[in-house]
Amino acid sequence: MDLEVCQLGLLPYRDALAVQEQLLLLRQQQRIGDLLLLLEHPPVITLGKRGKMEHILAPQEWLERHQVEVYTTNRGGEVTYHGPGQLIGYMFIDLRSHGRDIRRFVHNLEQVFINLLDQRYQITAFRDPEHTGVWVAEGKITAIGLAIKRWVTMHGFAFNVNTNLEHFRWIIPCGITDRSAVSLQALLGRELDLAVVSREVIGAFCDVFNYHPQIITEEQLYSYLRSNSDA
Repeated sequence: MDLEVCQLGLLPYRDALAVQEQLLLLRQQQRIGDLLLLLEHPPVITLGKRGKMEHILAPQEWLERHQVEVYTTNRGGEVTYHGPGQLIGYMFIDLRSHGRDIRRFVHNLEQVFINLLDQRYQITAFRDPEHTGVWVAEGKITAIGLAIKRWVTMHGFAFNVNTNLEHFRWIIPCGITDRSAVSLQALLGRELDLAVVSREVIGAFCDVFNYHPQIITEEQLYSYLRSNSDA
């Protein structure tokens, strides 16, 4: 199967959400194939369906002064932070081609990063039976939160590559108080080239899900959205 992949760079959360909603509808209508977006966000806090406002520790006035927006979303999970240096993956995949098995799909998505960290960086990563995502001994390195509508996914993963870990102090990540977030940069002691890591994620994703990647440009994506604006 082919998987179209588009890298969008740094995109405000509000804009990315609008794009997601368009792509979700197009995929549900079978007007596009399976698609993965890779991007970064300016600092933003999002709450999933189980998110609690009390898990946002930074005062609202402080967040407003520093232009950190807060969004309540329809994804699974609790409170998380997104920011520069964190590789975000939003996916629009028809699960009818993956056995209609949501639990297995999430398991495989976790496997993408377990494989990547092991094969590329010799870092042992694992699952936590109580919390979705990917962990290393030092903390959580990849958050996963999906919404599934008519068997099509939206939202996805957040992989801490060069993420500013101090920003996680603004929240109680995923409602977990006894463990913290960690980044690839913190584990390796050096900044990573996000373009290189993006290519590695694409490769690992396609290996696990048995896809053939088809890279499309940002211009191609937006041109396609305009041409399907009547969807």
